[in-house]
Amino acid sequence: MSHAIHVALREVKIGFRNPWAYSFMALFTVFSLALLLIQAQNVVRGYSAATGTMLSLILYLLPLMTLLLGSFSLTAEKEEGSWQLLSTYPMSTFSFISGKYAGLAVVLLTIVAFGFGVTGLLGAIAGQSFDAGTYALFLVFSAGLILLFLAVALGIGTIAGNRWQALTYAVAIWFFAIIGWQALLIAGLGMLPYMWIKPAVTVLTFLNPAELVRLFVVVKLGGGAVLGPEYYNWVQWIREPSGTWAFLGICLVWIVISIGLANRIWERGRARG
Repeated sequence: MSHAIHVALREVKIGFRNPWAYSFMALFTVFSLALLLIQAQNVVRGYSAATGTMLSLILYLLPLMTLLLGSFSLTAEKEEGSWQLLSTYPMSTFSFISGKYAGLAVVLLTIVAFGFGVTGLLGAIAGQSFDAGTYALFLVFSAGLILLFLAVALGIGTIAGNRWQALTYAVAIWFFAIIGWQALLIAGLGMLPYMWIKPAVTVLTFLNPAELVRLFVVVKLGGGAVLGPEYYNWVQWIREPSGTWAFLGICLVWIVISIGLANRIWERGRARG
């Protein structure tokens, strides 16, 4: 545990020295101000066209930002030789991976908190602040995307041998999970018998962290009706009092499995030298 804490603190220090982090912070802050302009033109409360636009904008930016920063952090250890030095210490691979995850999560969540904080402050001054419940769900949506995609980013950084490979893998995963997901889902489900569609939707939703978080937030905002009959069971269990805890449990399992796979792959590479 102490080794993981040291790695996490080291990662936080490196993260806040990384110009990429400040570039993304500036970009996300400008992006958050754009959401404030949308709010100024449309009072955002619950699920609406304006809310859907905001969620889509967040969905495009945060996963890509997380995949790049997370995967680059691990590949940098390989390229710069830092891992060769760290591997000489009596530190387990799991402590290294989990410490990386915790440190990067702090950096990324700070970026989001800063962006939303500036937006909330300016919105309060201008008298155009978000509805408290909607604002909280935006924060949950952003944090969920970061924590889930960061686990994916660690897997990318584990597999990739350098930053160029990590960039290629990260953009490919981002494209299929965010941009091409709807088209791929419709095309794939159209080839299945009708009785298999709902089970297939459930399985595929669990495999895509972006879709998993999006469904939860849309339903909590009251927009479950726009999802279609295939998601009726999802709407029901998310609306239940235990739905939030079940969602958190699913996300935790998703993260643990992803980190476990990254740890296993990294350990095999470590054993091979």
